[in-house]
Amino acid sequence: MTTAPKSAAKPAGAKGTRPKSARRRSRELALQGLYEWLIGGGDIAAIEAHMREQEGFDKADRVHFDALLQGCINEAADLDAVLARHVDRKTSELSPVEHGVLLIGAYELKYCIDIPYKVAINEAVELAKSFGGTDGHKYVNGVLDKTAGDLRPAEVQARRSS
Repeated sequence: MTTAPKSAAKPAGAKGTRPKSARRRSRELALQGLYEWLIGGGDIAAIEAHMREQEGFDKADRVHFDALLQGCINEAADLDAVLARHVDRKTSELSPVEHGVLLIGAYELKYCIDIPYKVAINEAVELAKSFGGTDGHKYVNGVLDKTAGDLRPAEVQARRSS
């Protein structure tokens, strides 16, 4: 009796990872929209419409996508002020990908209290790994870890104490 190799048990194209969650897809699409906004400015409605046309949008968490894209753009100045304490240069001088990822992470830390802070940071790190520069995820992790201490001090302290 022969057995199939372990790799044959995985669906074609799988790399040992789970399928993307609807929230992860919403973050990826929001990041693409933020990138477009950071590079060229423009109307939020036009950017949102463009993102809704992207492949895979139907599998995204639309409510979370709307909250992230609109929230990050509308609150960009406030979020940049929060991030400014922990970045090594002006946020406008960051790569647009890392800047967008940091905006999403800071937005989730500040406004999406239902998402544990570690999850918000980890999701931002995954975005940076997928879309950012070689070591951009390390920078994002460090900045958001410090930002979490500012925005969610009780949750961070409780986690570190346990």
